[in-house]
Amino acid sequence: MNLAYIPSPSTGVIHLGPIPLRGYAFCIIIGVFVAVWYGNKRWIARGGNAGTVADIAVWAVPFGLVGGRLYHVITDYELYFSDGKDWIDAFKIWEGGLGIWGAVALGAVGAWIGCRRRGIPLPAWADAMAPGLVIAQAIGRWGNWFNQELYGKPTDVPWALKISEGTDRVAGTYHPTFLYESLWCLGVAALIVWADRRFRLGHGRVFALYVAAYCVGRFWIEYMRVDDAHHILGLRLNDWTALIMFLLAVTYFVISAKVRPGREEIVEPGAMADEDGSDTDADTDADAVDLAKKDESEVKAEDTAEDKAEADDGVTAESADAEETAKKG
Repeated sequence: MNLAYIPSPSTGVIHLGPIPLRGYAFCIIIGVFVAVWYGNKRWIARGGNAGTVADIAVWAVPFGLVGGRLYHVITDYELYFSDGKDWIDAFKIWEGGLGIWGAVALGAVGAWIGCRRRGIPLPAWADAMAPGLVIAQAIGRWGNWFNQELYGKPTDVPWALKISEGTDRVAGTYHPTFLYESLWCLGVAALIVWADRRFRLGHGRVFALYVAAYCVGRFWIEYMRVDDAHHILGLRLNDWTALIMFLLAVTYFVISAKVRPGREEIVEPGAMADEDGSDTDADTDADAVDLAKKDESEVKAEDTAEDKAEADDGVTAESADAEETAKKG
């Protein structure tokens, strides 16, 4: 009998009066806010304007949610379209089921649209967002804890996850793969922040490193899961996806480093890299300084002209006096 374990919540819904607050959706929302907040700080530090990250997130987040849900429904279609299932459940996103691969892929399309509208390069924006995105994943994984899903093989380790009896699940203690992935994501965030500061990565390489590092962890964590999944040549579908994405990310990282080394110095023209992102006061001060310098130059020019005129008058008077004296002599 396992005496030490991580308990699962008895319900995934908390009612605030008449308003149901679902744990899964709450974790997703908190993750989005953290990603935008941290991404904004990194964007400003790279030379961007405050608010740009949020403006682009307005496009990226809805696209990402749709993409994540589509990937889940397509790869687990039997949960919604087989005999005895209700296809309407495919729209119940609050019950769980978001594929990170689809979320990143379609979210990138939304981000591209937002970046095009703002006139900034997508790779630079993605580099600024990468640590916040993986932290958001770490937070979002706790939504699986609320729903008692995505756990691993049975175990009696002290940190085992206790699962209660329910639809499509058997009571027992299992490996908390949601926790393993959450901790791995935090480690990936620390890694890419360190690498970015140490090597001044740019042109999308921070994002590529995030994808590659995440895929390494996802591969072995996915291998531990016991929920139903499609298998290809003995590996779960998500393992193959992680392997392919890892190879693509590493390839991009290597080629990008050779073709475009270094980091973009200015990613949003006209932006000030101050903390509040406001450049209006700076522009006003600069204009005032230029105007003052112009006025000072004009005054000096006028003084010089007057001095020259006075000098010319003196020379003329002296010449006249000399000429008159010569005539008298």
